[in-house]
Amino acid sequence: MVIITAVERGSSADKNGIKSGDKLVSVNGNEINDVLDYRFYIMEKRLSLSLLRNGEEIEITVTKPEYSDIGLEFSTYLMDEKKRCRNNCIFCFIDQNPEGMRETIYFKDDDERLSFLMGNYITLTNLKESDIERIIKMRISPVNISVHTTDPELRVKMMRNRFAGDCLRYIKMLDSAGIAINAQLVLCRGINDGAFLKKSLSDLMALENIESIALVPCGLTGHREGLYPLVPFDKETASEVIDIADSFGNKSLIERGMRLVYPSDEFFLLSERKLPDEAYYEGYPQLENGVGMIRSDTDEFIECLENLPEMEYNREVSIATGEASFEFISSLASLAMEKYKNLSVSVYAVRNDFFGGSVTVSGLVTGGDIIKQLKGKPLGEALLIPENMLRAEGDLFLDNVSLEEVSNALGVPIIVNARGGYPLCEAITGLGE
Repeated sequence: MVIITAVERGSSADKNGIKSGDKLVSVNGNEINDVLDYRFYIMEKRLSLSLLRNGEEIEITVTKPEYSDIGLEFSTYLMDEKKRCRNNCIFCFIDQNPEGMRETIYFKDDDERLSFLMGNYITLTNLKESDIERIIKMRISPVNISVHTTDPELRVKMMRNRFAGDCLRYIKMLDSAGIAINAQLVLCRGINDGAFLKKSLSDLMALENIESIALVPCGLTGHREGLYPLVPFDKETASEVIDIADSFGNKSLIERGMRLVYPSDEFFLLSERKLPDEAYYEGYPQLENGVGMIRSDTDEFIECLENLPEMEYNREVSIATGEASFEFISSLASLAMEKYKNLSVSVYAVRNDFFGGSVTVSGLVTGGDIIKQLKGKPLGEALLIPENMLRAEGDLFLDNVSLEEVSNALGVPIIVNARGGYPLCEAITGLGE
């Protein structure tokens, strides 16, 4: 049962007399507890809604086009509270955050609804068999799963949750029911790599409905006092991960016509190996995990640049990025300057003093570090930053420094460009303004 907070004027619900404050109990006899129940059961053309109004149960019938909404609004997107993670993973990045950040940054979610609606990855430890049965009944697919290892004992050790090993059986239940699965393995050097990684890949690639497997190194900040001792990957160990991934991927290409397993870009950067071409990534199914992002952005940037007209650019701009992507961004800036001789682009790698450790990605660069390291530098007529440096609202960095504060401190307008090679190319040349 959920409380209706508003009814869209002119909607099917409004025309049938449903009011704000009514409590939605069921649809066509199916109990409504959250957004998944609601979205699934309102798809029919004819709906029988059971409501509570002032303590009295009433029934309202709504007729509408199939799959269309009926115009109800609720207090939260999920229609109840977001589920908090029950694990205490040895590699959890949130545990490595410094003090003094906004409260929402310290919240650990592990909510299957967000997996289906937003693409988040879940560990399955928050679920019961009834939850798995609901997923199967609703044919919700794909499911994005943070597996980390298929060895039950090791998974318990890594996630410090006694149920972490047993719930691996849910993966087989989903696969047997025809639910597609995207898997993520956050790798910790010397723990779930090597032989354990081979076992995990062997188990996952035996699934009939596995769609992709991403291998991502754990992120280690400089704030790990009292936490489980972890060592970052180096050139040799990163190369070993790629070799294992490619041995399974090449075999899968022969047997199934798909590679399926992909190391993240960070492993290629650490190993100092050349990035694979576009075909390797098979449509980029794990792009949001940093798998193939550099290749995708590079190809997009070059295509955009090639399609720009021959013209004079008397323009000087700068770009702030993380240390990991500095050479990549610099190479793209050089391509633009080669085509347009009067275009000047300065690229700055911002060292992550806020988080410290081995954190080098642009998405964790803070406003304070940008101010300290770029103040007094030649920034041109605008400073470009990627949108992933800011929270979803587009106004604050992770350290609560605002976009306006950075702009004022540096004395230059800031252009926030969307992810991808096309937006970056347009921002550099000014076409996106």
